[in-house]
Amino acid sequence: MNIAEYKNLSKIIATYLKLDFQSEVLLQLSCDTSPPNSTVFICDEFHEYATSTDGDFFAQSREAKCINIVATQSYTSLLKTLGDESSVRVIVQNLINKLWFRTDDSFTIEDIQKQIGKEDKSKTTKSISENANETHYSYFTNSLKSKKSNVSESISSSIYSDFVYDTNFFTQDLEVFTCLSFISDGNKIIKPTKLNMIPYFWEYNEKNPANKNNLIKII
Repeated sequence: MNIAEYKNLSKIIATYLKLDFQSEVLLQLSCDTSPPNSTVFICDEFHEYATSTDGDFFAQSREAKCINIVATQSYTSLLKTLGDESSVRVIVQNLINKLWFRTDDSFTIEDIQKQIGKEDKSKTTKSISENANETHYSYFTNSLKSKKSNVSESISSSIYSDFVYDTNFFTQDLEVFTCLSFISDGNKIIKPTKLNMIPYFWEYNEKNPANKNNLIKII
């Protein structure tokens, strides 16, 4: 049903179907006679249909062999729907694998930075000073001339702790069809990496240099 034409009704029906699906998935955990069937839950514009119980479902659905794939505009969009920041955090923390695209939302960026953590960075400062005892103005060259001058330069380096990715990375450095990945291989979290995506409408050519570094194809 078109959510733009039937906004409230569409949300009610879609949310009911989602909750009914979740109930059927979790119901398999109480069945001792047969193992759970593998299922997949895919939802675009997830913030339109999110409910406070979704975090509990995502936490238990792995045991029921359910794969959850959801996409949302931002964490603020979820917060607007749920009205409770703790519910948003429960949902986010139970979605282990994440792909973050360019965003201007400060709440989303701050939460991402906290999830990835900080690292030690080096900061170098440089200063130059000059002292002169005899300085005269030359009307011929229209400049200052100095005698018995001394020039000194000082360089200092310090280590400080800062977020791995700054705000500019999410607002400016992430181009179209690029994202920051935060994924697990099943045993450990792989180091966050910037990925180039391949849209389904691009013809993939392995010999094309433009596609050389692309890692994921969007279907």
